[in-house]
Amino acid sequence: MYILRSVSEKDLKDLYKLSNLVVFINLPPDQEIIESKIESSIKSFKNPSKDLWENYYIFVIEDDENDEVLGCSMIHAQHGTEEEPHFFLKVSQESKFSNTINTGFIHGTLKLGLDFDGPTEIGGLILNPEFRGNAEKLGKQLSFVRFLYMALNPDRFKKTIHSELMPPFDNKGNSPLWEAIGRRFMNMDYHEADILSRSNKEFILSLFPAENIYQTLLPFEARDAIGKVGKDTEPVRKMLESIGFKYTYEVDPFDGGPHYRSDLKDIKPVKNMIQATYNPEAKFEAAKAIDVLIKIPNDNHDFFATKTAISLNERNEICFPDELKEKFKLEKQTLTAIPF
Repeated sequence: MYILRSVSEKDLKDLYKLSNLVVFINLPPDQEIIESKIESSIKSFKNPSKDLWENYYIFVIEDDENDEVLGCSMIHAQHGTEEEPHFFLKVSQESKFSNTINTGFIHGTLKLGLDFDGPTEIGGLILNPEFRGNAEKLGKQLSFVRFLYMALNPDRFKKTIHSELMPPFDNKGNSPLWEAIGRRFMNMDYHEADILSRSNKEFILSLFPAENIYQTLLPFEARDAIGKVGKDTEPVRKMLESIGFKYTYEVDPFDGGPHYRSDLKDIKPVKNMIQATYNPEAKFEAAKAIDVLIKIPNDNHDFFATKTAISLNERNEICFPDELKEKFKLEKQTLTAIPF
């Protein structure tokens, strides 16, 4: 069985190991940084700040048989403040026409924008490469557990949920859009600028072009990357669209990766949340079973959940399979789940 739960101090070793298996800026191979992120998450789960931008939540998925953490995902309760704005490029069009030569063009444009009161951001989803394609859909579990937590605690988050997706990169790992625009104005590598932007965004506003950038002036590779996702990110895009997220026609100012958003209340797993009484005496009916992520009471963790099949009887009671009854030994109580 795989368990989804809030991160704890004992996960440092496993998360550091994971950081060395994948290249991901949200989980750098640095034990001090990871330890700081864990501490911040523990504080957010236990006693979240009224300043939402201070709250980061990290969820891990654990193999219950050997207590090994296989991946994680994250929520930043607010991305974009007066001190650290949320930056984006607005993707738009501008029409030009000359009566003299009876000729017109519609130009694609990019323009830098910023938000001082940003949305809640979901991100930081990392899974051990050995477990990708697992029959239990561990990546999807890591993604959906965030919706379960937000459905249970909507007051801890903004009404709009935001996701930034990774664009295609060239065969050297470079961003075509960065090479066409960013490097010319900031004189640094893409990855160097991306890391710096996590702690200081002043240089973006100071150096990036403020007016329209015409896409026709960019190389084809850069134009073709705008609003697109890489091959590995395509399943994420399809999943987000299937549950209510939409492309905002805004992209990352560095790499052109698309931004997707949905109101929290409109995200399908949240909208279809199940809250019902669990009855340990009720019989599970496989013919009526549905797959869910369900929050399970646990004294050792601030948040604890698992993926399972449940059935709802004629009294709208949640019924567990026998193995789950035996494992958790819950008393009669109200439980919350989201369809998976």
